[in-house]
Amino acid sequence: MVDTFNRSLSGHYSRKGLSFGSPRSPRVGGHRKTWVSRSFHILVGCSLLITFVLAMGCGYLYVLPSLTQAFHGYGLSNDSKPVESIGGTCDLFEGNWEPYIGYPLYNSSECPFAEPGFNCLANGRKDIDYLKWRWKPKNCNVPVFDVRVVLERLRGKRVVFVGDSMSRTQWESLICLLMTGVEDKKSIYEVNGNKITKQIRFLGVRFSSFNFTIEFFRSVFLVQHGWVPRIGPKRVRSTLKLDKLDDISKEWIDSDVLIFNTGQWWTTGKLFDTGCYFQVGKALKLGMSITAAYRTALDTWASWVETSVNTNRTKIFFRSFEPSHWSNWSDQSRRSCNVTQFPMSETEGRDQSPFSDIISEVVKNMTVPVTVLQVTSMGAFRSDAHVGPYSDMPDVADCSHWCLPGVPDVWNEFMVSLLLADEKLAH
Repeated sequence: MVDTFNRSLSGHYSRKGLSFGSPRSPRVGGHRKTWVSRSFHILVGCSLLITFVLAMGCGYLYVLPSLTQAFHGYGLSNDSKPVESIGGTCDLFEGNWEPYIGYPLYNSSECPFAEPGFNCLANGRKDIDYLKWRWKPKNCNVPVFDVRVVLERLRGKRVVFVGDSMSRTQWESLICLLMTGVEDKKSIYEVNGNKITKQIRFLGVRFSSFNFTIEFFRSVFLVQHGWVPRIGPKRVRSTLKLDKLDDISKEWIDSDVLIFNTGQWWTTGKLFDTGCYFQVGKALKLGMSITAAYRTALDTWASWVETSVNTNRTKIFFRSFEPSHWSNWSDQSRRSCNVTQFPMSETEGRDQSPFSDIISEVVKNMTVPVTVLQVTSMGAFRSDAHVGPYSDMPDVADCSHWCLPGVPDVWNEFMVSLLLADEKLAH
């Protein structure tokens, strides 16, 4: 645009210059008229030069911020379509990873709500290639993340994440993304003055200048965890009450956006090996499989949503299972964690999960709208994006959690795109 403007202005100036040089005046009084003519030429030339400089300056002020925003991934206007179909069926979660110069969208070291254990660059990771991949959905055009639009859309709202540490990671990611659009960082604070830790059950960050909060409730199973029943085998030390939602669920109801996840704790190591078995009513279910128990728990969750949440007000998401990239996952004494430099070319079966299948089936049979964030397949390629040895505990490798910035940012970008399309959130 600037080059076109320069060419146009240059051509206009040249034509005027030629006309000014035409010797049409008589020679009588030639010196005086020549002096006047030259003065006039100089005056016009200076005026044009000043006009050119002003125009260039205005163009610079107009174009540069746009270029900067485009580079950093900001450019969605309020009336832009959140997601567009570009032929065929648009599925946000079917696609591939592509290099993207606009990433990352924030610096974890400048975000006090990102756990030190997820800040891989600060913990010694040297390569930055893992930061430069964006998920490109098949047949979809997803606008880049516009922090200004999202902040305005969330004004006066309450966003609640419920789940395990993967939920906490997504919660941290969203806060860090939105902080980049707030000039006064001190106006953003944890409501109880708490530091971000793994153990605490509730964390809430308030964006006071926009009057909204983003909260996290730690509920790794979503259902109630109870202690050993009066009558039962000695190996039973605690139970999961599959027919009762977590006792803090009453805190989740009064919200505008609810995002759930559960899955990482549904393993033999975290259940049976610790003496935790399943219970329905007063009956122990010692022979129940983990997948059967997971489905029962999800049915309990679905019933609670249908009877307790006002879905005319609240937009509900459930994020599918997040694949890990451990080797020898079933044998924890021999498992290893190999963080690659680039995404994998094949999923090696990690794009499938019985938990993700159960989530989809349960939601499909619900009587109220719930959106499933199908992140399993996209995460299956990202062996490069795990924390690995780059945590605050380098002796303990981690091929389950993700670096920040990283994969959870993409979850939030897609969630936000779906939120922008929801008219309820605009009121």
